[in-house]
Amino acid sequence: MLRSLRKWQTAVAALAAVTAGTAGLWLAGGGSASAGTISGTFYRDPDSQVVRWLAANPGDSRAALIRDRIGVQPQSRWFTNPNTAATTSGVQSYVGAANAAGQIPVVVAYAIPNRDCGGASAGGTTNLTEYAAWVRAFAAGLGNRTAVVVLEPDSLALQTCLDSAGVAARANALANAVTTIKQANPQAKVYLDAGHSAWNSAGEQANRLVAAGVRNADGFYSNVSNFRTTSDEIAYGRNVLNAIGAGNLHQIIDTSRNGRGPNGSQWCDPSGRGVGVAPTTNTGEATVDAFVWVKLPGEADGCAAAAGQFVPDLAYQLALNGVVSSPPPSSPSASQSQSPSASASPSKSPSSSPSSSPSAPTGTGCSVAYRVDSQWNNGFTATVTITNRGPAAVNGWTLTFTFPGDQRISNAWNATATQSGTSVSVRDGGWNGSIPVGGTASFGFQAGYSGTNAAATGFKLNGTTCS
Repeated sequence: MLRSLRKWQTAVAALAAVTAGTAGLWLAGGGSASAGTISGTFYRDPDSQVVRWLAANPGDSRAALIRDRIGVQPQSRWFTNPNTAATTSGVQSYVGAANAAGQIPVVVAYAIPNRDCGGASAGGTTNLTEYAAWVRAFAAGLGNRTAVVVLEPDSLALQTCLDSAGVAARANALANAVTTIKQANPQAKVYLDAGHSAWNSAGEQANRLVAAGVRNADGFYSNVSNFRTTSDEIAYGRNVLNAIGAGNLHQIIDTSRNGRGPNGSQWCDPSGRGVGVAPTTNTGEATVDAFVWVKLPGEADGCAAAAGQFVPDLAYQLALNGVVSSPPPSSPSASQSQSPSASASPSKSPSSSPSSSPSAPTGTGCSVAYRVDSQWNNGFTATVTITNRGPAAVNGWTLTFTFPGDQRISNAWNATATQSGTSVSVRDGGWNGSIPVGGTASFGFQAGYSGTNAAATGFKLNGTTCS
């Protein structure tokens, strides 16, 4: 269960360029600190959804890239279960494993009442009395070594669902949580929610942080589950720190999906994004303790799938577009999509030689890659990837094509497909309707066939012939 940022947050239209100085750090991975107050390497969760998916799908065409650019990286562990006994046990086990490895765990406390303002990641404890008990249970598992605590994403930046009394009560609950955690483990590094650089103003966010006890914490975090560039977040953090006026506080930044910055104002599973700098304490910025991966790449915001559900195609696109050091794949357009909506298993008598074929005829505004991922007797699954090669972004798309044989689509994912005879029309899924210049969108489908399963042809995007 992961949080997703709300539709009504402020968004900046243009992608901010990343400064050359910051870009030089983006290949670092968990080295000793050259800035801030944390030294050491971060712990890699051995039981994350991406790790489990990789173990279960070693032969998947996307697996190598996802493994090399996401699976090997240290990421956070979210604690969301309102059960106190389970929370203490879970935190204790996870932190203990990190301690045994001599590394720093990043743990997310996410159980405050009315979290996410009832959005895609709603849940948590029932009331603030229960929450105080839950925080004590959480803190009891933290041990006595360094641990990074990301305290309640959205709790301070997103308060539109609270009246003035609710805002004050939440701030008091967070201040008490900071004290409780620090008393249980003085070595814990506790950071409060600062939203991100395109949400609340630095002055407003500073006031909220102060009310929530940030002066007794280690600082604040920004960009959790968002896509703002690292340079934007550093500048924003400096402004927040100046507004607070406390020289002992620092910032941590979620860089898990900001390698290409934001896609306009889209906040929910936007297309064309990439992973950012690997988690590290070597930030090169005195005000920033660490770059961390709080939002887990590949886990949905609530549009491509339920919030927190791992979607391999999201992970693949983030890996493909990310700022990383490993080489790109030989066929980057071959992005297989998986979805719980697929009603039959493609593992039934799979073909040993899936086919891949581009569309014809040629065009200048778009290109399409058509790939048969799995094929068995009278059935197959396929992925179609659209690349926008035109001069402007595509906002809302319909792709049409023709089957040359007797292929019949039974279901699709990441899009809506209709078929009349051999003619197929596919409409975007809403969340992936915008394709920036040079960006991609992909969808998959399952189909039956008889005779020869020849590749589809005649692709047109919004009426324009694609190559």
